[in-house]
Amino acid sequence: MPDWFAVILFGIVEGLTEFLPVSSTGHLLLAQQWLPEQTPLFTIGIQCGAMLAVLMVFWKRVGDLATHWREPASRDYSTKLAAAFAVTAIGGVAADKLGFELKEDPVPVALATLIGGVLILLIERWLHRRSPVSEVTWTVAVCVGVAQLVAGIFPGTSRSGASILTALALGVRRPAATEFSFLLGIPTIFSAAAYKLFAVLQSGHGGGSVHWGMLCLGTAAAAVSAFAVVKWLMHFVQNHTFTVFGWYRIVLGAVILVWRWPGPR
Repeated sequence: MPDWFAVILFGIVEGLTEFLPVSSTGHLLLAQQWLPEQTPLFTIGIQCGAMLAVLMVFWKRVGDLATHWREPASRDYSTKLAAAFAVTAIGGVAADKLGFELKEDPVPVALATLIGGVLILLIERWLHRRSPVSEVTWTVAVCVGVAQLVAGIFPGTSRSGASILTALALGVRRPAATEFSFLLGIPTIFSAAAYKLFAVLQSGHGGGSVHWGMLCLGTAAAAVSAFAVVKWLMHFVQNHTFTVFGWYRIVLGAVILVWRWPGPR
């Protein structure tokens, strides 16, 4: 397989799965079984490419928050985004220093993917008769920050899935919960990428072996595919639940478990 085609496929997989509640980590683990191994910097690059899609989709919303920050509504929303990010960032650094983050091994990723699917089904069933609201409260902001932290510690949980479902469980409407999760992802993923980049460059691994042309190609593929997914999902959540993603995660988790569960020695 040509290298250029492989990096495009990696970028597309990242872009398609980063913002859907299906675990991008699980999909990338599967993709790595058939595609050439990539450097840590490449993974960081395509994650940033996917996040660029959110900026493109929500550029007007981000611009409004930035230019109208003196208005109470904008200031309140921006402050809640900042609070949620602070919870994730501080907790993430502490967890990393204490060694709490798990490795992206197939079995724990599969278990997190499967359990996450079951939780989606349970939460959707519980939400069936509840009347949601559009407001993101301080409680929601803090809990979403904690949910992102949990997703960072347990690969396969899905950052977007954890944050959106947490907001839904606390009574926020689907469009508002999805938008808050996506906007929160901008500082979260970019800062996490910067933190990982610093660690990789400091360790001396991954920097010199990067083909920058291929990295740009994969990043562009991730950005384009993620843009399409974000646009589609914002429309999808207007009238649909996340139940289909719950069943999909259960199937995906089961497939990875069957494929990589350690057998008798």
